[in-house]
Amino acid sequence: MDLSDRVAIVTGSGRGIGAAIALKLAEVGATVVINDVGDMGPAEAVAEEIRKMGRQSLVIPADISDSSEVARMVETVTSNYGKIDILINNAGITRDQLIMRMSDDDWDSVLGVNLKSVFLCTRAVLRPMMKQHWGRIVSIASIVGLIGNAGQANYASAKAGIIGFTRTVAKEAASRGITANAVAPGFIDTPMTQHLPEERRQAMADQILLGYLGTPRDVAEAVAFLASEEARYITGQVLTVDGGISLGKM
Repeated sequence: MDLSDRVAIVTGSGRGIGAAIALKLAEVGATVVINDVGDMGPAEAVAEEIRKMGRQSLVIPADISDSSEVARMVETVTSNYGKIDILINNAGITRDQLIMRMSDDDWDSVLGVNLKSVFLCTRAVLRPMMKQHWGRIVSIASIVGLIGNAGQANYASAKAGIIGFTRTVAKEAASRGITANAVAPGFIDTPMTQHLPEERRQAMADQILLGYLGTPRDVAEAVAFLASEEARYITGQVLTVDGGISLGKM
């Protein structure tokens, strides 16, 4: 894979899976824009690591559930680099609760960050991508969006929505040389799962056919492939990176 001369935006890339994706894209040659909110220290650290590779990187704080901030981010990128080739919709939050106990805010906040942001960012980059007749849009869904999960009605709905949205974008943008795909990770070894009790982590691993949790790098490799020229004939697809958990065990 060679993404030299490509400019990528990775949302929520200050840590975890987003950071791994940003680093992988830079590793194969891309200029990478790091987006996050809140404490920007981790995002700056990711950007510095990219610069040490000899690649360019820019950090843009932005609440991507806000259309005006998305517009500002896209304008900043095009002003600095003249184009946007790749969008990775990665940002996401959880507000887990059983449906009967789930508040309006629990629902709205998760749908806003996890789904509305995908719409806003994709809409904002489509015009420059269409003008250049080339683009890659990869959105991070989840196996939860495919199979559901108790206590995550909001999260599962957002991730399922990403899949439907991705397939619609693929149909609308294909004639302009733009592909749109989703990656659906399973249980990934991130700081969130690392803080779980060991027995809980083992129970998760026991559900996985391969017997262990994936790493952010596993997801990043799949994303980089879908963003590359090697995946030019793949669009509207969902690639599960889950160690086989979605198949279930006999």
